[in-house]
Formats: sequence, C-alpha cells, structure tokens
Amino acid sequence: MNADEQPRFPRSVFDEGEDPDPRFSLANERTFLAWIRTGLAFVAAGLAVETLPLAVPSWLRLTISVVLVLAGMASTAQAWLSWVRTERAMRRLAPLPSSGLKLPVALLLGVVAVAVLVAVL
Repeated sequence: MNADEQPRFPRSVFDEGEDPDPRFSLANERTFLAWIRTGLAFVAAGLAVETLPLAVPSWLRLTISVVLVLAGMASTAQAWLSWVRTERAMRRLAPLPSSGLKLPVALLLGVVAVAVLVAVL
C-alpha cells in the first residue's frame, strides 16, 4: 500500500491477492445490494402480513411474519458472506463460489405462499 492510499475494509479481503478488473468487483457489489434489497423485501412482507387485517388465524399470521423477517435477516447475512467469498476468489484467481441460498429462498417463498392460500381459502 502506498503512503497516500487509505486502508480498505475488510482487510481480510483486500489484503489478499491482486485487485480484479473493476467491472467484476462492481458486479459483485451489485449482487450484494440485490441480496440486501431481497432481505428488505422479506422484512417488509413480514411486517405487512402482521399489520394488514387478513382473514388468517393470528398464530399463523404471526408465524408467517416471523419466518419472513428471519428470512430477511438470513438474506442480509448471505449478502455479506457471498460478497466476501466472491471477492476473495476473484483476488486469488480461484473459481467463484456458488450461492447456497437460492433453493432455500425459493422453498421458503413457496411454503409461505401455500400457507397463506390455505389459510385464506
């Protein structure tokens, strides 16, 4: 690091290897932000389910709401972990890791949709 450069956070990522092509790092950041946006959508949906007057038993409404808020928290954690793993792989010129959250998110959305449909019908 030159004397005029500021240290970058997290050092555990940026102290490794060489800087990749900026386009790849920016794409990785866009993916990070997309997961953050997904997490915020889950939290908003959880709050909406609990707030709106739905014809659903209160225990089911609360369960769906908590599951959606927890999914939002998990998506946010996944965003950070995925960004770190991908950035490190790019800096090491290693194969990119896969995201393990795609299938669980799809299954979670399916289960919540079925629960709401069953409860409303």
